[in-house]
Amino acid sequence: MRNNEDIPALVRELRRRLDLTQEQFAHTVGVTYSTVNHWENGKRVPLPFLIKRLWEMKHELEENQSKRPRRKTAR
Repeated sequence: MRNNEDIPALVRELRRRLDLTQEQFAHTVGVTYSTVNHWENGKRVPLPFLIKRLWEMKHELEENQSKRPRRKTAR
């Protein structure tokens, strides 16, 4: 998932995993709410440095999730 058509899905996934509104996500990334809205709706594509940051955020989430200790299930 590394082409521009996947940006809307990437932004939605990151927001969902971080449990953020578009406005909160925009603040986190350093852009405006309308920019995030346009990314999610496929109307605009982020600048290359922002695309890189979005992929880094996804990678960081995946790394943190894999490092979490797994809960033991009750038997």
